[in-house]
Amino acid sequence: MWRSLVCSFALLTLLCTCGPAQDKGRKGERGKIEESGMNHLAGQKSPYLLQHARNPVDWYPWADEALAKAKAENKLMIISVGYAACHWCHVMEHESFEDSLVAKVMNDNFVSIKVDREERPDVDDVYMTACQLTTQRGCGWPLNAIALPDGRPIWAGTYLPKAQWLKVLEQFTTLRLSEPGKMEAYAAGLTEELVRRNSFSPSLGGEAEALNREQLAGAVEMVYAGMDFQRGGMAGAPKFPMPALYEFLLAHHFHTGNEKSLEAVTATLDALAAGGIYDHLAGGFARYSTDAEWLVPHFEKMLYDNGQLLSLYAHAYQATGRERYAEVIRQTVSFLENSLSDQSGAFYASLDADTEGEEGLTYVWTTEEIAKLLPDAQQSTAFMTYYGVTKKGNWEGHNILYRGSTAPEKVAKSNGFSSVEAMDLQLRAAEKVLLAARDQRPQPGLDDKALTAWNALAVSGYADAFRALGEEAYRTRAVKTAEFLLEQMQEKDGRLNRNFKDGNSAINAFLDDYGLLAQAFVDVYQITFEEAWLDRATELMAYTNAHFFDSTTGLYRYTSDLDPPLISGNIPTNDKAVPSGNSVMGRVLHQLGTLTANAEMVDRAKSMLALIQPKLAESGPRFYANWGRLYLELMEPTYEVAILGADAGAKRDLMSREYLPHALLLGGDKEGNLELLTNKLNPDGTTIYVCLEKVCQLPVQEVDKALAQMREQKTTN
Repeated sequence: MWRSLVCSFALLTLLCTCGPAQDKGRKGERGKIEESGMNHLAGQKSPYLLQHARNPVDWYPWADEALAKAKAENKLMIISVGYAACHWCHVMEHESFEDSLVAKVMNDNFVSIKVDREERPDVDDVYMTACQLTTQRGCGWPLNAIALPDGRPIWAGTYLPKAQWLKVLEQFTTLRLSEPGKMEAYAAGLTEELVRRNSFSPSLGGEAEALNREQLAGAVEMVYAGMDFQRGGMAGAPKFPMPALYEFLLAHHFHTGNEKSLEAVTATLDALAAGGIYDHLAGGFARYSTDAEWLVPHFEKMLYDNGQLLSLYAHAYQATGRERYAEVIRQTVSFLENSLSDQSGAFYASLDADTEGEEGLTYVWTTEEIAKLLPDAQQSTAFMTYYGVTKKGNWEGHNILYRGSTAPEKVAKSNGFSSVEAMDLQLRAAEKVLLAARDQRPQPGLDDKALTAWNALAVSGYADAFRALGEEAYRTRAVKTAEFLLEQMQEKDGRLNRNFKDGNSAINAFLDDYGLLAQAFVDVYQITFEEAWLDRATELMAYTNAHFFDSTTGLYRYTSDLDPPLISGNIPTNDKAVPSGNSVMGRVLHQLGTLTANAEMVDRAKSMLALIQPKLAESGPRFYANWGRLYLELMEPTYEVAILGADAGAKRDLMSREYLPHALLLGGDKEGNLELLTNKLNPDGTTIYVCLEKVCQLPVQEVDKALAQMREQKTTN
């Protein structure tokens, strides 16, 4: 409806026909760069911004200086948003932003601002929403918006080749002079719609509907309808991992016994681990698959994907015992430690999709390369069969390694191996040889900034991996990174910074930074029983309540009240690649409130879910998956499992091998300060109390008996 309305403007009669061109290859031609030194991006910390610091375009960072300049000179603004690992961002830079002719047009007629979407997701959200409202073509990155001097957008689109980009610039330069009134009217209408879209209006009429299994079952059916049960993931292409959705379905299976939910999870995780989206040599996952088979990835590797997938595979391993999931956990940890790890304890943001300007160059193979590296014919033939390597290649004449549908038993037999185990030994040896050779190739660029929210996801991922596999190194790393975040990202007044690079943290943090870090602290508590982590989580929640909570809606704003407002508000509720700040806050409030016996926190979690419940019931959990997890946690019993005594740590770790989405663990070798532990220390031995809403069953000393108590009580509910 909105797109039809705005396209009725004469202004859009021209612009609606201008969209992204078809891909014409992976390499962009370089324009001539004038040696004019650094632009206003000099001194920035973001690797993405620094990539543009020597462009002849006089880029500014998003800051008061650029906004004031646009207003003072009454110039339109170009707001160009991207990130360091973005392939098409690099292409447009080479084609347009390094070209002196394009730069002159931009410098003469516009104030140009470069934004790293990972540093400033709030700015990105405003102009991405504007793009989605004003174009019938797809929106993505690079995101290029044109706005009035006060920041109100009038157009937004994604990658454009040089000729089309120049045409857009010329059209807006002309329109600014000939029809400024139309531009003003259009900007006003678009901004009004942005405000409406980014606001939150509760859809409740009277009392919230009670949480019930029937309503949830109906919502889950909506997910099933869109699932690709044969190849995993949602039907169609591109395919994204969507960890939050499969976390919800795994928990749904646990609580309901619905095998279809488990099938959706295992089909997806099996396909992910077999596909080209997974790095079979070094571990770790790429951002998404461009096709429906999980074969051809967009080669960038992001910390936020890999942190969440660590948690998901850990939970799936606990639930199913599939050894392949444990292998994926170990390899993904290895990737994070080898490729995204800083000695300070932080994790870097991402690896680029490109190597030397070519997408995927580091990762792909030819049969000749593999045969040369693996001179043993039996080994090389088995490797190529197992990983789908052919003379023709499966992508642009090269091969992306993936595990095809051929059964390992058949591959072993056809290549003369006595068993699959014997073949596996040769395959593992071959993988090491190829990885060593690959490491000698040029490598993709590294975005070495550390973001609070993404590092928090990694902390939770390591904590979950420790619970699943019991590797002490995982617990140690979770604690180390949590301590880094506490020491380097938090100010004395409790405020967080979002970004860390070169020894300094900067940029006032956003809602997801606070929520995900509080969640990470709760997760670290449950693998250490050190109460200080709950205290730190509580302090974060208090700060968030003071500076982010919106009493009008009952939810949290994305930006702090200490920051200057953007042109539209933002109350995030949709769970996307990373769960929304509000759904994260809801789950943390429930967990932290339960562990600390804070009824006010739990009540707020319930009231937040009540606001979202109609949307979850109407639309299903695909974009409300983390809310769906909160729905289950509030609808089903959540046990408080108190473990006290000299062997509390060992019993906690043993219990943690189980998949327990319905339990929160607390305890230690002394009672401490938590209300739920009061008067529960038994001098005669380590005791486990299974409690529900502070009412405990008879204490036991064996983990198996405590698990049996939860199963028995669950059956009676």
